[in-house]
Amino acid sequence: MLPRGYKYYWFCQVSGWTFVVLSMLFFAYSLTPSKIDAGFFMRLGLIFSAGIFTTHILRAFIRSRGWLLLPVEKLIPRMMVAIIVTSIACSLLYMGLVNLLGVQSDVQRRIDFSTKLLASTMDIGLFIIPWTLIYYIYHYVAKSRKQEVDTLKLEALVKALELKTIKAHINPHFIFNALNSIRALIDENPQRARNAVTELSNLLRSSMQSEKSETVPLERELNIVRDYLALEHIRFEDRLQVEFDVDEDTLDQPVPPMMLQTLVENAIKHGIGKQMRGGVVRISSDFKDDYHELMVQNTGRLNGEMNGEGFGISSTRNRLQLLFGNKADFSIRETNGNLVEAMVKIPVSAVTA
Repeated sequence: MLPRGYKYYWFCQVSGWTFVVLSMLFFAYSLTPSKIDAGFFMRLGLIFSAGIFTTHILRAFIRSRGWLLLPVEKLIPRMMVAIIVTSIACSLLYMGLVNLLGVQSDVQRRIDFSTKLLASTMDIGLFIIPWTLIYYIYHYVAKSRKQEVDTLKLEALVKALELKTIKAHINPHFIFNALNSIRALIDENPQRARNAVTELSNLLRSSMQSEKSETVPLERELNIVRDYLALEHIRFEDRLQVEFDVDEDTLDQPVPPMMLQTLVENAIKHGIGKQMRGGVVRISSDFKDDYHELMVQNTGRLNGEMNGEGFGISSTRNRLQLLFGNKADFSIRETNGNLVEAMVKIPVSAVTA
């Protein structure tokens, strides 16, 4: 079975040279209808055959030499020579077949060979030139489109690799913290430690499933966060207070997987963990001005890591940029003197399109 591109090529070849002979027939019928005879139709058939044969050879030569990959300034002189050679070859083939079959016209019999060759080469060259231009332009456009598609694929691959790299850092980051919490329970409360291992297993299973997608529903992300907070509560006990203020309509909104968990972990590590009396972690989600606003607040103050140098903050910025470009926004600030607020804004249209 012929490739689709090859079928299209032959369709254009046959259609193009059919148009040539029909044009010659039209002009002959309009100007010299008396000269239209069986020999005239034979000559049209020979022009059709010689044209297809020689241009097909030209196509094979161009492809074998890789001319379509050359820059324009190097291609033009080569194409000019190829057009001249192909026009002469087509004329010689046509004239030879005409003489062999004995279907010369009266005009062809009266003029000498060199004059006939020159006239035939010029006439056929008028068709070879547009053939060459159309063939090159078609492949130039096809190559440009392919390069554009390849560029988009490469950008998507780079984006996927960057996201994968970030996720590869996220998982060990919270796993080690959770293991440290469980280790502290082994001697004090073995039963609670066993339950914590189960919770960690559920958390890892959820996080592994989340990594298969660029975004996950907020509800699934909240489930991961709740499991994580349950593990952290082992370590902080009454020092850790958690509040949720989530609009149910936002539960199906897509968010980057593990992003909320990273922000919550960041709030505990740099906020609650440094407060003697502990504090509160408040998670809220709502719609505002066509944005899905996801906010994590915690007791504490900003420091160098939380102000953008730490992994949790930088990974959040990078993931939002990779997924949504400049459409999404992330900010972190200190409010009310002893409260840190991390805010993520994702345009609803950006995630539902």
